[in-house]
Amino acid sequence: MNRQTILITGASSGLGRGMAIEYAKQGKHLALCARRLGNLELLKTSIEADYPDAKVSIKSLDVNDHEAVFRVFHEFKAEFGQLDRVIINAGMGKGASLGKGFSHANVATAQTNFVAAVVQAEAAMEIFREQNAGHLVTISSFSALRGFPRALTVYAATKAAITTLSEGLRVDLLGTPIKVSCIHPGFIRSELNEKVKNMPFLVDLESGCRSLVKEIDKEKPNSFAPRWPWGMLKWVVRIAPLSFLAKMG
Repeated sequence: MNRQTILITGASSGLGRGMAIEYAKQGKHLALCARRLGNLELLKTSIEADYPDAKVSIKSLDVNDHEAVFRVFHEFKAEFGQLDRVIINAGMGKGASLGKGFSHANVATAQTNFVAAVVQAEAAMEIFREQNAGHLVTISSFSALRGFPRALTVYAATKAAITTLSEGLRVDLLGTPIKVSCIHPGFIRSELNEKVKNMPFLVDLESGCRSLVKEIDKEKPNSFAPRWPWGMLKWVVRIAPLSFLAKMG
């Protein structure tokens, strides 16, 4: 299905920025939002210079400002006439082992990665139900499959919640033209994880985002990206002992 107008949150850097560039290569119309407007302005200028067929609109948005999420999504919809796909990508990866004095970071991660994602899904679904069409994409993580230690404990829990939320939406939308896809990235180098050392099968940002877009465009309910090796490793991780999981994160 041709999804011409695509909204991406958290588009100022990392996976969001990389996906925006990949969709610009396809000549898509892009509604890009993030907290750092300066980064978005640079991205817009770059895309318009390199991919003139892509129409780009940018707006500043902190996804933890829930009222602003609804306002910005509807402003994009009014500007483009229709939103064909919304990619809920904004997130953060701060955190530490619970009980070690970093509750502020763990709570902030939970609020941004899950509560704010629920708000984004509400805003997107409001538009999609009105249109009776659309494709909602949630960016979960390979870590959603199990519990992980240290900095990944809360992060993985929020991503597991995203995966479950996405499935619940699919159940709720059975028999409608609205689709929901949940993407589970493996280790893709970005600002979010630039300080993490233990990252097996790590791929660079461009390659990772290319694989993300490839999986998104298939519109499957659940996907892993890059498909190799993460689509196979999911079976291993699901039965791995806790001693194995302890080596990750």
